[in-house]
Amino acid sequence: MRSTIRSATLSGYAELARSIGLEPNRLMRKCGLDPSCFSDPDARIDAAAVAKLLETSSVESGVEDFGLRLSTARRLSNLGPFSLVVREETTARRALETLARYVQLHSELLSIRIEDAGKLVILRVDIVRGARMPLRQAIELFVGYLFRILQELLGPSWQPRRVLFMHSAPASLTRHVAMFGRIVDFDAEFNGIACAAEDLAGQLPSADPVMARYARQYLDAMISRPDMTLADKVRWLVRDMLPIGRCSVDKVAQHLGVDRRTVHRHLARSGETFSSLVDDVRADLAESYLEGNKGRPTEVADLLGFSQLSAFSRWHKRHFGFTLTERRSGSGTGGA
Repeated sequence: MRSTIRSATLSGYAELARSIGLEPNRLMRKCGLDPSCFSDPDARIDAAAVAKLLETSSVESGVEDFGLRLSTARRLSNLGPFSLVVREETTARRALETLARYVQLHSELLSIRIEDAGKLVILRVDIVRGARMPLRQAIELFVGYLFRILQELLGPSWQPRRVLFMHSAPASLTRHVAMFGRIVDFDAEFNGIACAAEDLAGQLPSADPVMARYARQYLDAMISRPDMTLADKVRWLVRDMLPIGRCSVDKVAQHLGVDRRTVHRHLARSGETFSSLVDDVRADLAESYLEGNKGRPTEVADLLGFSQLSAFSRWHKRHFGFTLTERRSGSGTGGA
């Protein structure tokens, strides 16, 4: 069965290819990839074709560290939806455990294993079911990406103890030393990063356990429903983010690993806007929470992301055509 990967993996590929004299669209077609995949970062594309593209780009340009170069501009948000829960975990160790658990949402081929070795934590990066594929550039891309994620969580000055690659060293180590320092081992027993255990144990400043819990619920649904469109994912995120007062198009876009224009474009295809979608989700939730006068208006206002009851009351009147008081008395069309 064909293994796939999110097209966001190739974010920055076209720019890098052009900067070293390659024609990216030609190479993508040569490797069986459609250049239009860049328009949707969540599109699933053939993982073997991506690995082939990276290797072909390296060979044709003579740039041995092509995959590592592609990793330099990576951020946590490039992971798409599950960057949300990784970012909100309490420690870097827990963030890495979450990353290892949900990495299949990004790539069906990528595997991250976490092993304790005394005062060290070993992060092993493997590309599974890919023994017959060229892997050097893909491995350097993902190890470099993992390093960037750790620096984003722990600070730009953070350094691991060692960075390890199973393949042989390139002719020039300039790019590797610039990124990692002089701590890179080639011809190693595994691909990955060795970290100090104490570095991963401290509290992360971005931690929000409540947000992480909502995010895990979202990701578990994503794993069970891989056919969800981006618009479906936006709706799901809105539903989970409303109660914690952080529901904005910018926040949703950040956690999906896209920009706000991409969110607006995909919603427009289904005849929606972000505001109309938020209204629809709020209306569905309001009907559920207020059914039979079960929910107190102040509590429902919080659950729907309104900072004040008065704002909720105005929205309710505008959306349903009758007031909260009329609903509770049964005189409104939505009354019991």
